Amino acid sequence: MSRNKRPVLWIATAVVVVVAAVGLYLFQPWRLFTTHRVDEAAPVATGRQGAVAAKPLASGSFISHEHETSGSVEIQPLTAGQSNLRLTNLRTSDGPALHVWLSDQPVEQDGGGNLDDGKHIDLGSLKGNEGNQNYAIPAGTDVNKFSTVTIWCERFSVSFGAAELKQRA
Repeated sequence: MSRNKRPVLWIATAVVVVVAAVGLYLFQPWRLFTTHRVDEAAPVATGRQGAVAAKPLASGSFISHEHETSGSVEIQPLTAGQSNLRLTNLRTSDGPALHVWLSDQPVEQDGGGNLDDGKHIDLGSLKGNEGNQNYAIPAGTDVNKFSTVTIWCERFSVSFGAAELKQRA
């Protein structure tokens, strides 16, 4: 190999290493094969007569968007105007920067890219990609203004899956 081609080879190798490192950081492809299971007990509202199982304010079932997603969701009333979002039998892919959102946008069957267009409330990072989980809804939130729950990937601005909330009468 001639001497003038060695610097080009070193530069090309350095560029490939940097691009691979950035790609691995952003996409985290190994997370497609990892599972983190969380099984939290459902919270119960306490009233004058002790623990009470209150009827859910709204509920729905997940449909898949960018990744296969299944399970159900309920908004449960707690005490003093507090409420809780409960994910039951959740099953989705693990991914980078996954959050649980309440959104005022409708669920679309063929994609969830619209769910960040209107108002949304970030309830926090997804605790696990499988299992049963609870997320506190901030006090004073009018849950009637939100029609959707989504597992949202903040890194790529996509919905892994979403559930339309049906209000209880």
